[in-house]
Amino acid sequence: MQWETVIGLEIHAQLSTQSKIFSGSATTFGAEPNTQASLVDLGMPGTLPVLNAEAVRMACKFGLAIDAEIAEKNVFARKNYFYPDLPKGYQTSQMDHPIVGKGHLDITLEDGSTRRIGITRAHLEEDAGKSLHEDFHGMSGIDLNRAGTPLLEIVSEPDIRSAKEAVAYVKAIHALVRYLGICDGNMAEGSLRCDCNVSVRPKGQAEFGTRAEIKNVNSFRFIEKAINHEVQRQIELIEDGGKVVQETRLYDPNKDETRSMRSKEEANDYRYFPCPDLLPVVIEQSFLDEVRASLPELPGQKRERFEREFGLSTYDASVLSASREMADYFEQVNATCGDAKLAANWVMGELSSLLNKESLDIEQSPVTAEQLGGMILRIKDDTISGKIAKMVFEAMAAGEGSADEIIEKKGLKQVTDSGAIEAMLDEVLAANAEQVEQYRASDEAKRGKMFGFFVGQAMKASKGKANPGQVNQLLKKKLEG
Repeated sequence: MQWETVIGLEIHAQLSTQSKIFSGSATTFGAEPNTQASLVDLGMPGTLPVLNAEAVRMACKFGLAIDAEIAEKNVFARKNYFYPDLPKGYQTSQMDHPIVGKGHLDITLEDGSTRRIGITRAHLEEDAGKSLHEDFHGMSGIDLNRAGTPLLEIVSEPDIRSAKEAVAYVKAIHALVRYLGICDGNMAEGSLRCDCNVSVRPKGQAEFGTRAEIKNVNSFRFIEKAINHEVQRQIELIEDGGKVVQETRLYDPNKDETRSMRSKEEANDYRYFPCPDLLPVVIEQSFLDEVRASLPELPGQKRERFEREFGLSTYDASVLSASREMADYFEQVNATCGDAKLAANWVMGELSSLLNKESLDIEQSPVTAEQLGGMILRIKDDTISGKIAKMVFEAMAAGEGSADEIIEKKGLKQVTDSGAIEAMLDEVLAANAEQVEQYRASDEAKRGKMFGFFVGQAMKASKGKANPGQVNQLLKKKLEG
């Protein structure tokens, strides 16, 4: 039987506000445990929450960016459950009247095709604290610093059909919230977390299968692995005569498996009711107009501009616009060298390889955009070849100065003097007289392979400094003359 995967994702993005959603406590990551939790965060009697206006602004920014409906009136509710890191015994969230309604996001897949994923809603809520299970001699510690940090929970429609599509969607959300400046997207610190709702159904069947929710997956790689494992588990379970149970599961990256955590709760299990301490939030059109005017160029808009303005392929434009920092770096390189295609190749090639190898973000690049642009200028004016440029790039990355300084210091200028190149070629051909005879006696197909040998010998003789275009042109003339 052929199976179809159905995936819906819930992404929790911690909003980058200076204080919590209902109190003035700081939201700085990494502070000493329980030093950033106020009486309001702890739910002490007599305290009242005050809504953070900046969290509302950020939620509206996101809603406008996904072309969603923004609720003129939205309401906070209490979601009741008991857990040690939830000091109030309830979480203040939004249920029936979320701030952001239906919207959509277009994602680009590996083959360059695009898909539109529906977004059901995005609502504001407060984060819970954190249970710590290490170094407490069999007990758990509770850190309430995170309690009350503003979250935007982004709920997709069940439109995703594979683990790769799920990763593409999460990456698109990740890029968008960073472009908007509403979330730092640091998954390792828990700033962006994902719950994956996964089910399978026979291909062609209209009804959805029973879903399992994989909770709190915090990396793109783990999202893909967790979904793939869960899909396989469900298919094998059904084909062996079993039934999928609606439940919450955890992904264990060490064992590459999901395991049952608890049975899946329904909304009525949480006894939602409107929060009596918070008035409904009314969004005025003038406020929305102000937020809309503050929106930056969004990833999709930037990608389209890169294609239109610079003639880049959809793939190249997608990679370069994947983060605001990468896009800014590329544009600075291009502004310096005036060659978008070369700039794209170097940013996506040597630079990205260096950053991956050193585990650096592009903001930490040891080669500035101006330095890289300056080096590309030296390729364009034939001062250096592409091969020598890689040596120059490595030297720049090691902090040896600008491209011009390195070229001068190391004597790396390309030889473009035709007379000097011809003299060097004569020596190469004289040293390989037998191969020259074989070349001239060969047919066109064999000549193609042998020609590469002569080019290699010539470049070796010039220590890579001879202009490759001139070498090819003059060599062809000499061999066939």
